[in-house]
Amino acid sequence: MIGTEVLPNDLLLNITGGSLGRCAIVPANFQQGNVSQHVCIMRPIFVVPRYFHAFVLSSVFSKSMKITGSGREGLPKYNLERMFFPLPPLPEQHRIVLEIDHWFALINQIEQNKLDLQEVIKQAKSKILNLAIHGKLVSQDPNDESAIELLKCINPNFTPCDNGHSGKLPQGWCTCKYTDIYTDISSKPYQILKSQIQESGKYPVVSQSAKHIEGFTDSCNVFSHSLPCILFGDHTRVVKYIDFDFVVGADGVKIQCPKVNAKWAYYIMEYVSFHIVNKGYSRHFGQVVKFTYALPPLAEQQRIVVKIEELFSNLDNIQKALEA
Repeated sequence: MIGTEVLPNDLLLNITGGSLGRCAIVPANFQQGNVSQHVCIMRPIFVVPRYFHAFVLSSVFSKSMKITGSGREGLPKYNLERMFFPLPPLPEQHRIVLEIDHWFALINQIEQNKLDLQEVIKQAKSKILNLAIHGKLVSQDPNDESAIELLKCINPNFTPCDNGHSGKLPQGWCTCKYTDIYTDISSKPYQILKSQIQESGKYPVVSQSAKHIEGFTDSCNVFSHSLPCILFGDHTRVVKYIDFDFVVGADGVKIQCPKVNAKWAYYIMEYVSFHIVNKGYSRHFGQVVKFTYALPPLAEQQRIVVKIEELFSNLDNIQKALEA
């Protein structure tokens, strides 16, 4: 095909459609190929291809492009041929390319360092939650009412589920099941609550993505009471702490924990969610229910929450600085 054959070191410029202005250099070891009418071949003559490529990608080039067409935009060949091109001496072209490589390498290193630091922040949060659930984040106070007493207050018939963990727990802690501390309120019949929701006015709707939309919709099934709740997205694996009245969609599981610290319960649920994945299981709500929970005294739960939020706040400030 005459005029469409691609050679090594050619520049290929997209001249139509949504990707107009994209440009790439053909590798030096390229064997054989052709382009369609949507791509223009620019073949450097006595010009360093990478310098030419840098110019085409620059704002100077994009601002001087004379695009035509109201529907599918394009850069006609005759418009491209009329564009001016700053041409420095050949040795300077090589120096410009080296300087570009130098600065791009620094930028890439900075971006990689940012990604590495973001991963460190993520791991640090996981470690903080790990320490919290094992009673190593704050000290124990012998004057705290034990977790067993708290569980008996929730359920007078409570029976500790030892599973061989009691000797490994911090002072005052107790092992328990999901149902001992959490209440799943998403299973209440939707039709029973529908009139209550409508009579109460409009409330945010929280879906699996944990984004709330103002207003009542037929896809909702549970109206929130005044107690803080935890939302667990059964498929998208979302865990959120919510302290305002809301309606949850049918794709989520809403949980309340009236007798324990709600934020402690949220952080532990978040830890359990990640722990399940690390063990190779699907982060499904059914796995969360099977998990054995280590419950600290109520006073220690409050101290744990204060410490977690203090440490998380410091990490979040670093994260915000990276994103600025």
